[in-house]
Amino acid sequence: MIASIIIVVLSIIGMFALLILHPEIKIGNFSLDTFFIAPLLGAVAVLSFGWLGLIDYSELGASLIGQSSINPLQILVLFLSMSFLSIVLDEAGFFSFIAAKVALKAKNSQFMLFLLLYILTSVLTTFTSNDIVILTFTPFIIFFAKHAKINPVPYLVSEFVAANSWSILFLIGNPTNIYLGESFRIGFFEYLSKMWLAAVLAGLIGFFAMLLVFHKMLKAPFSSSADKPVLKDPFLAYFALTILVVTIVSMALTDFFSFPMWLVSMSGALFLLVVTFVYELAKKKGFGALGDSFVRLPYSVIPFLLSMFILVTSLKNTGVIASLATALANVNPYLGVGFSSYLAANFLNNIPMSVFYTEIFRSMGGTPYTMIYLAIISSNIGAFLTPVGALAGVMWTSILKNYKVQFGFKDYFRYLSPISLLSLAGAFLGYFLLAL
Repeated sequence: MIASIIIVVLSIIGMFALLILHPEIKIGNFSLDTFFIAPLLGAVAVLSFGWLGLIDYSELGASLIGQSSINPLQILVLFLSMSFLSIVLDEAGFFSFIAAKVALKAKNSQFMLFLLLYILTSVLTTFTSNDIVILTFTPFIIFFAKHAKINPVPYLVSEFVAANSWSILFLIGNPTNIYLGESFRIGFFEYLSKMWLAAVLAGLIGFFAMLLVFHKMLKAPFSSSADKPVLKDPFLAYFALTILVVTIVSMALTDFFSFPMWLVSMSGALFLLVVTFVYELAKKKGFGALGDSFVRLPYSVIPFLLSMFILVTSLKNTGVIASLATALANVNPYLGVGFSSYLAANFLNNIPMSVFYTEIFRSMGGTPYTMIYLAIISSNIGAFLTPVGALAGVMWTSILKNYKVQFGFKDYFRYLSPISLLSLAGAFLGYFLLAL
């Protein structure tokens, strides 16, 4: 048990050290995240010292190739497939086109711009994922604010809060929703019926809290170009949008048919891949959108999730998980699992926290659905307690740094942490009311 705990703790310390000191490596025009390296080395150590009883190789192999609900490979396929659909849509210019349209509707009012961008970010997060929205909208907001000569901070904070509040609404809104939900076979509509009010209250409370913080900044008018927004590739944009909508609807219908969601998402992604390939081949202009979409896929999630899965399996095999499950089973779920997972997301990052708590729930006996839903809420709202609470936060702060936007740890705690606590309370209340 001690060896397993030491390896996991060192892996987490190493992950945070890399996030803070050296978050990426650049090789030419290609940049590589470093945060997964420490957990990967920890996983290699666990596998190498399996003879000490740290891991059960047969059990691990069965988890990776079997049809179990906790198979991390299937969950990765689902997440990467949905990411591919959204990224192709962005490469076709859809997100920037819609954002520019919204900015024009605001005319010269910063308040109206703030409101419309919040609504747009919330809607797109609901139907894509929080990570995709962060990657695509953050540069747009920075460029727009610079051109309009306004402070980008209110809009960047609004985008981040919206992306990590409304991501609660659907099962596909966050990789952690997918992992925890799929691990316990929670259906699309079953999930929605339990979580819609939590998402609504978290989103509304977050919005009004931000208005209190930024209302003075939003009083001044702004000026921007009145250029008509142009869609970069209309055919690809509308086709990718159609495939995304059909895929989401089909995933919702898996509640009524015995067909796994990861196969639905993979089918949609493969169909879009083939059509995009043929389309760009016919244009004879190279494979720009398709090639760039593959480059932008969040590949670092693959070694990160698999490594954390191995590390958590080691904790399970050595009895750590069982001890924690016993302790948490005897505590009020809102104070126990709810708040502890919220804090754990900011010590472990929300993806490994989800892997960790999944094993805790499986060790409790039965299916503690209330605890599962509370952990999902915490994995989303915890993203804006500290910059390291989620991959979305890591990516967001990295983008701000690259574009030379001043927003350090002090600003994060000043603006986002209080909003996070209020939103968490609202989300817990929403779930509690529906659970009565």
